[in-house]
Amino acid sequence: MNILGISGSLRAASFNTALLHAAQELAPAGMSIAIHRLHDLPLFDQDVEDQGDPEPVAALKQAIDNADGLFLACPEYNGGITGVLKNAIDWASRSGRDRHTAVLAGKIVCIAGASPGITGTVRAQDQLRLVLRRAGAQTEPLGEVLVFQAHTKIVDGRLADERTRDALARHLQSYATRLAALRG
Repeated sequence: MNILGISGSLRAASFNTALLHAAQELAPAGMSIAIHRLHDLPLFDQDVEDQGDPEPVAALKQAIDNADGLFLACPEYNGGITGVLKNAIDWASRSGRDRHTAVLAGKIVCIAGASPGITGTVRAQDQLRLVLRRAGAQTEPLGEVLVFQAHTKIVDGRLADERTRDALARHLQSYATRLAALRG
């Protein structure tokens, strides 16, 4: 089971990128998570799209297309999803000139998020689910991993809190079980 992990943060010391690395460590047997960075992704512009997808967009779409599912680590900025994550979804929701369907259509997505705040990323995850559904993706499992007060749980770029690690491992196992069931 090949999963593509994407962090909604560009920050070098991102809590959500650390969450992706923890997911790689905690992935159940048979699941591997490759991380795709969004640093070079241009802002969505239909005039640019009409000329053909820029290389970073084509690479993102190919990575999503090749993956059995997505794991999105979703920060919360100002009560919502980050612009960088929304931009990636906007590009991936488009079929482009060379495809009949968008790569997100029918893709199964797992979400988790980390924030220094006391509510974790609950509002951002709710928004993200709405945006993904609109793009034709499905979000599984239905539970949430909301890493609140992340600065106390992620130390030196590593998810150190054992209760949070256990919750993330259970979330990933549930996701793997759901993906396996959907694959038949």
